[in-house]
Amino acid sequence: MIQNPKRYTITAALPYTNGPIHIGHLAGVYVPADIYARYLRLQDRDVAFMCGSDEHGVAISMKAKKEGVSPQEIIDKYDGIIRKSFQDFDISFDNYSRTSAKIHHETASDFFKKLYDNGNFLEQDTEQLFDEKANQFLADRFVVGTCPKCGHDEAYGDQCEKCGSTLNATDLINPKSTITGEVPILKKTTHWFLPLDKYSDFLREWILVGHEKDWKNNVLGQCKSWIDAGLEPRAVTRDLDWGIDVPVAGADGKKLYVWFDAPIGYISATKEWAARAGKNWEHYWKKEQDGTTTTKLVHFIGKDNIVFHCIIFPAMLKAEGSYILPENVPANEFLNLEGNKLSTSKNWAVWLHEYMVDFPEKQDVLRYALTANAPETKDNDFTWKDFQSRNNNELAAIFGNFINRVVVLTHKYYGGVVPEPNALLDIDQKTLTELAAYPAVISSSIERYRFREALGELMNVARLGNKYLADEEPWKVIKNDPERVKTQLFVALQIASALAILCEPFLPFTSKKILKTLNIKLNNWNIDFTDWNMVKAGHQINEGEILFAQIEDAEIQKQIDKLEATKLTNKLEQAEVVTIALQKEPITFDDFAKMDIRVGTILAAEKMPKANKLLILTVNTGIDTRTIVSGIAEHFSPEDVVGKRVTVLVNLLPRNLRGVESQGMILMTNLPDGKLVFLNPDVDGVQDGETIS
Repeated sequence: MIQNPKRYTITAALPYTNGPIHIGHLAGVYVPADIYARYLRLQDRDVAFMCGSDEHGVAISMKAKKEGVSPQEIIDKYDGIIRKSFQDFDISFDNYSRTSAKIHHETASDFFKKLYDNGNFLEQDTEQLFDEKANQFLADRFVVGTCPKCGHDEAYGDQCEKCGSTLNATDLINPKSTITGEVPILKKTTHWFLPLDKYSDFLREWILVGHEKDWKNNVLGQCKSWIDAGLEPRAVTRDLDWGIDVPVAGADGKKLYVWFDAPIGYISATKEWAARAGKNWEHYWKKEQDGTTTTKLVHFIGKDNIVFHCIIFPAMLKAEGSYILPENVPANEFLNLEGNKLSTSKNWAVWLHEYMVDFPEKQDVLRYALTANAPETKDNDFTWKDFQSRNNNELAAIFGNFINRVVVLTHKYYGGVVPEPNALLDIDQKTLTELAAYPAVISSSIERYRFREALGELMNVARLGNKYLADEEPWKVIKNDPERVKTQLFVALQIASALAILCEPFLPFTSKKILKTLNIKLNNWNIDFTDWNMVKAGHQINEGEILFAQIEDAEIQKQIDKLEATKLTNKLEQAEVVTIALQKEPITFDDFAKMDIRVGTILAAEKMPKANKLLILTVNTGIDTRTIVSGIAEHFSPEDVVGKRVTVLVNLLPRNLRGVESQGMILMTNLPDGKLVFLNPDVDGVQDGETIS
């Protein structure tokens, strides 16, 4: 670990410009990254907080095709929405760039060229999935199919969003083109590969030994799984018509793979910022001349990006040779919404730009709710009722109530002038001593990326203030001992001023309001909290304002109704797809005659270990008894299917599924309500092995 770094480079995952920002993005990446950056700045640290729009992913091309516009129109549209959302929410990036910028194209091309010139790539002819109807290779998200690891039947060509596994498109079972719906063929193409296997020993030592104690368990676990399974060369180029050209001769029509290009966006964003700020970008990314590292690099990402930031990007940096490596990658788990997975395609989300319209000037309420319920160690669930409760019962009732009482009483008794304290009693000393300990406690949590824990300690400062006022009761003491009240309110105002500083990383809008009310500008974590003069006697404070207004039931019900409407729309659209599915392309009789479909009986069934959707079936096809793996375990138990008569495609090429060879396919269909049913050939006189024609 780096001791006393000279500077900090903080990166937040580049959002795809194929849709707006939602609360899952905020909770997983941008709020924790912003808390960390703001905290470091309060300590006068040298910070470069970098992000930008990721504009070369296949998702961009998919969105463009869907909307019938060019990729450029898509990235310009969503970059504008995302950029404004971050500005309105005050995520404090030092630079928010975009990967379509000239400086990024140059930086990514130069990086590739250096590795190419140094012989760090393998050039290989491989077979890739190709859509004959669309006349193009299917990279990444242009193909969907069944995940070979968990059986999820909507996995993408680069990743299964259910189990989190990173995939190659050719790994998918029963792949289909997302462009035309066609079953792709394999076609030869040439690509450049980064030989990750060459870096296995380095990655094992650097991650599993060097960072065993300071990286999160979910990050270590995923890295260990990848390394133990054996790293393989990974293509860093794609056959696409959108992205950065591969900068070598003979690479016409080929682009840099988005996961080679995107993390370099952190570097190009730093270059852009440094040129504007009069700084040297290399200080934030490169090793010192003696080979030492004095800059701490931290990547904030979601768990679906762990492999790219902990395996692939570090291997790229190691191959290049002059760059520092990440000191930590505090990846979060996923945030769900009202019990269901957030989904851009299904509009199941709370979009940040819409939230800002429905809840203007309540940025800190959302920041608080997402941090208090942050998915730091496991997936968590956001509900509107919990959001309301966090605001009304915690922010308003505890934090806001304390600040309001202190300000109101100071104005009521002293015209807003901070009173001169008298001798401190034990209760005063005890309270101020406890207050002085909190900055270090909160710092410890933040330094270990435990932001939820840190926020809890911040709220304990507000609780400390409330308890002090409740115990001392200045509104009663004023009648008999007004001199004592001066000390009480002086102590309470020290707590209020400490809260203004300590809450800034978490609640920046609230911090500004408290500082304005207290009429002070000090906002430095390094202040001496034992001085007890953060707000000095004789200082004039301003009238207060409500920090957190109550959120009414009607406001919450409106949001719940909106989600219910979305749920209904999704059901109707799904039913419509089922009932009006278009006829597929015509085939000849010879095409049909190639299929050998027979009647069979399921003799035995068992669940596939560690796979939620797969059953291993033993089927009598009349011509033999064979094993067939079928993705029906979420609809049927093994006991349900034993003895069932089924239709079987028996001449399907065998396929290995999680170590079991599947020798055919059971034919089934979905009812409009999503229920899966067998195509039942159970008719008197029909024997196993009879053909269906």
